[in-house]
Amino acid sequence: MRNALLTIAALLLAAFILLVGNGLQGTLLSVRGNTAGFALPVIGLLMSAYFVGFVTGCRNVPKLIARVGHIRTFTALASVASATALAHALFVDPPFWVVLRVISGFCFAGLYMIIESWINERATNENRGRILSVYRVVDLSATTIGQILLMAGDPAGFVLFALISILISLSLVPVALTTSVAPAPVNIVRLDLPKMYRVSPLAATGALGVGVANGAFWAVGPVFVQRIGYDVSAVATFMSVAIAGGALSQWPLGSLSDKLDRRWVIIGAAALCAASGLYLSVFADKSFAALLVGAALFGFFAMPIFGLSAAHANDHAEPNEFVAISGGLFLLYGAGSIVGPILGPTLMQFLGASALFQYTAAVHAGLTLFGLYRMTQRTGPVHAEKPDYVSVPRTSPNVFELDPRSESEDDSP
Repeated sequence: MRNALLTIAALLLAAFILLVGNGLQGTLLSVRGNTAGFALPVIGLLMSAYFVGFVTGCRNVPKLIARVGHIRTFTALASVASATALAHALFVDPPFWVVLRVISGFCFAGLYMIIESWINERATNENRGRILSVYRVVDLSATTIGQILLMAGDPAGFVLFALISILISLSLVPVALTTSVAPAPVNIVRLDLPKMYRVSPLAATGALGVGVANGAFWAVGPVFVQRIGYDVSAVATFMSVAIAGGALSQWPLGSLSDKLDRRWVIIGAAALCAASGLYLSVFADKSFAALLVGAALFGFFAMPIFGLSAAHANDHAEPNEFVAISGGLFLLYGAGSIVGPILGPTLMQFLGASALFQYTAAVHAGLTLFGLYRMTQRTGPVHAEKPDYVSVPRTSPNVFELDPRSESEDDSP
């Protein structure tokens, strides 16, 4: 295992640097847009624009890689993403920022796809699960550090934008110097919505619902904290605690879903997430401790729902469909993340800051009710036939090729 990790150490380092930069960038733009007086729907539109670019990148970057190769594509995308980060600081203008976010989403989709396809090329069926676990730790720790770095400078200044640009540029170094052989061309992930729904209506609805609810949270969660009277350090702490809560829940909820009908765990997580949203809408402004408790609870129950939905879908899918089903659900999550950041902030604009978590509570309550309905329409799979739950980052559809549940596809003729 040690030798396997050494062969991908440069790629893991590049992923870590990118995830730190992108984690900081998303939160910084929300905070900076709020201090600049952007309307809440406009701030939400920035996140929607990112996912428009991201989904477009998932569909088109593989064609670019096929033409010029992995390293050249990575170099081009990282250079553009770095320049885009700096451009935000030059012109603080909503339409300009929306365009930049589309470009940024396109670039990061490609960057993640290249790194993950490269890591997958170096993985074997014997070590794939452990490599994915290491990559998950890299993902969570880097994203958390990105939130903490918000306190490293004034969001209204130039320093944080420059820091993001530096981080993205530095990610080029380990990839450019790696001695690993370039992987096979990246597959284009396709979204077959009718098939997604036929395989598992609850999983398809869950993936979409997570995008609709969590997309709004990532878009204006930092603004929510500002609007109820807290400072930038509180924003960084709030977002970090939510991520930590999501990290802590992966194993217990995943393990529980392996033992029970997975639908009950999805329903329970959605219901408790709805309750967490209502808690935040009522108590977050009462004390800093109440805010952090709400963040931890929301992250704990909201973050695993996508993974649980993907696992549930693959309980019912054919063994050789794992990557296609999971990748399709990821694109469905991306579609929800285009819509959610517009709906949630619009409600905040008219109903006040607390409307954000009333909105997420309504989405999760709807998912809960749909899950209960689906329990009456279909029996669950036999326990022995269920593959184990695996925690997977939501970085690109190609990450599912690393999942040990995809081994049956590698062995298929």
